[in-house]
Amino acid sequence: MAEKRLREGYTTGSSASAAAGAALRLLLLQKKVTSLEIALPPFLPENGATGAPNARLTVPVNSVKLEKEHAVGTVIKDGGDDPDATNGLHIEAHVYLLPDTDDIILEGGKGVGHVTLPGLPVPAGNPAINPEPQEQIKAAAREACADAGYTGGVRIVIVVPKGEERAKNTMNARLGILGGISILGTRGTVKPFSHSSWQATILQGMDVSLAAGAQCIGFSTGRRSERLLMEKLPDWLELSFVQAADFVQFSLESAADKGFSCAAWSCFFGKLVKLAQGHAYTHAKTAPINFVLLAKWCSEAGVSSSLLHEIEGANTARQVLDILKDDPNKNNALRYVATIARDAAEAWAKHRVKITVYLFDFDGTLLTVV
Repeated sequence: MAEKRLREGYTTGSSASAAAGAALRLLLLQKKVTSLEIALPPFLPENGATGAPNARLTVPVNSVKLEKEHAVGTVIKDGGDDPDATNGLHIEAHVYLLPDTDDIILEGGKGVGHVTLPGLPVPAGNPAINPEPQEQIKAAAREACADAGYTGGVRIVIVVPKGEERAKNTMNARLGILGGISILGTRGTVKPFSHSSWQATILQGMDVSLAAGAQCIGFSTGRRSERLLMEKLPDWLELSFVQAADFVQFSLESAADKGFSCAAWSCFFGKLVKLAQGHAYTHAKTAPINFVLLAKWCSEAGVSSSLLHEIEGANTARQVLDILKDDPNKNNALRYVATIARDAAEAWAKHRVKITVYLFDFDGTLLTVV
């Protein structure tokens, strides 16, 4: 049977662009549209002209209505088969005509976060609408104005009614983005399992850390390992910690490229073994543990030969820890594997970043540091 083709979605930036274009068409042409074709960010005319771009996307418009002095267009954000925290949110564009100017003014309203820290693509004090979506929204507005022959100005206020609540499920607060979600999208569409949004968050987290004066970065594989690392490094700035998830190579190479002098990597045993094995990406679906190799390392660390067959046949890293629990060389084995993992991490970081690996047990106990 043929493998199901994954459905692409569209970003919050594309959602806001279509909402703005639809609202303007109602104001200027008295036309209600149920879908709108918009330009994708990489192909926006650099000079702001309204010439046809090379790549376009048709976005469904949920509703468009007239208010007392303006129009409101609404698009429901759809992440396709790779939904994120913003999936299903109503993205609104409240559009006002400014006949005495030719400016296009873009603002963030309720539910759109505001930037409070340096290091992000948008300067502190501004709404969290990234540069590419800003231009995409303005391009959609220019096209609507051109279609109507309107030469005046426009004020666009992006509103996300449930944005502040949904932002609690994102990393925005850690990045200094308060009060709502970010309007994002460097390419306009969401490619399933592309990981681009998470990688962008990792990079932004590092930029914020650098802007705060941090020289070291604390990576973790998730919220729990991050909390445990924070407890072990109480003198580090909170902004120095970034959840790298499964993106080992990407995060460590980026840390080297950005000039960090040192890094901590916090993980549990399964991710540690995968790091030691040299997996660039450690998700369970793509990076299985090699238990035969793990048994070999345990043997080299002095673990009893009677346990090696069990380790080779284990199903999970947790099971291996249980097998090792009474062996007198358990700590030697954990330190041995952690040392291999650290060496692999420093290789990913181009040997320019001094790395310390923190291995935690599932109950939060620190097992070893190398």
